[in-house]
Amino acid sequence: MKRLASLVLCLVVAGLPALALHAEVPAPSTARWSVANEPPLAADLREELQWIAVTVKDLSGRAETRQIPVTVYRPAGEGPFPLVVFNHGRATRDFRPAQGRSRPETMARWLVRKGFVVMAPTRVGYADTFGGFDPEFAGECKDRRLEPMHEAMAEQALATVAHARQLPYVDTSRWVVMGGSAGGLGSLATAARAPEGLVGVINLSGGIGGDPVRIPRRPCRPEQLAAHWEQLAARAEVPTLWLYWENDQFWGAEHPHEWFRAWNRGGGRGEFHMYPPSGKEGHFGINENRDRWIPQAEAFLNELGFRRPGLPPRPPASGYAAINDLNRVPMLSQAVKNDHYRRYVQARPPKAFALSSRGAMGWATGDWAAAKALTTCERYGAPCRFYALDNDVVWTNR
Repeated sequence: MKRLASLVLCLVVAGLPALALHAEVPAPSTARWSVANEPPLAADLREELQWIAVTVKDLSGRAETRQIPVTVYRPAGEGPFPLVVFNHGRATRDFRPAQGRSRPETMARWLVRKGFVVMAPTRVGYADTFGGFDPEFAGECKDRRLEPMHEAMAEQALATVAHARQLPYVDTSRWVVMGGSAGGLGSLATAARAPEGLVGVINLSGGIGGDPVRIPRRPCRPEQLAAHWEQLAARAEVPTLWLYWENDQFWGAEHPHEWFRAWNRGGGRGEFHMYPPSGKEGHFGINENRDRWIPQAEAFLNELGFRRPGLPPRPPASGYAAINDLNRVPMLSQAVKNDHYRRYVQARPPKAFALSSRGAMGWATGDWAAAKALTTCERYGAPCRFYALDNDVVWTNR
């Protein structure tokens, strides 16, 4: 039990595996993605890889059919459950060889708790299919053409939905598409196809053509993307949610406002939020600022009719024990309590500590602390409950 608890804590302190929601993750330009470096599947989310065939065209009109992996997360039970298709981002040129499969585990935990099956395709040109054929290359900046790229993105999202229709545990009569960075563009392009069953879009820091190193806050031809989104909006029929951060080094703070205004000019429906700066790079606010944006997205999904709570409820202080009473913490060895729980007590809020009946535990501090503590604890296969939140013990003997 001590070894298990220690393993859980290591995951919390180090953070969850680097399952980036965007693609733009710094890595050496010589690094290459390898399946051997992938973290293990999250058994408690019933995570699995499924493969589907997709046919897409590149900028020249060349068509190829490839098999792409789709990461699937789903709730316990037989369903059928509503669907979210998640579109990953696109790394800048130097880092694309290291970009791995799309496995948005942290986001999936919120969505699965909310009752969704989450399907995340890794599109052609990434990870398993990297090299030789890139349907998302839109040309150099001065000669850029966006339509072939966005059509390839939308085609693969719709192929994922077509595959989902064959699965007995998925209900595709009402589904949502969401994406980060370039995947936000792909999600809005999917809406422009007006597919059957689509009810909403969540665009997280969406755009294309940014380079935070060479041209920070000055993406390639932002006015072209505005005009493009205005055209797409004319064909989109569903509500959209747009979320950005002021210190986004890919787009800056002003261009996203203009892109949203263009969407409205084209007849699109939407809600826009520009958040204050998050960390050093606001483009990664969806990874680092979840306490702010996930409640906003939760409210948007509630309005669409998906009202099952996706956020863990906060129980009140129970009076079970004083926060610094190590001896009352159940199920953990004294050595673990003396070490790990003592460190939790000394940590600054926001923070959370979770336990399972099997002796697993997880604790976290900072942004999204409560969900991260549960996430880490539940990775070991048993339901977990909060023992403490901030400086309140909330545990009860039930």
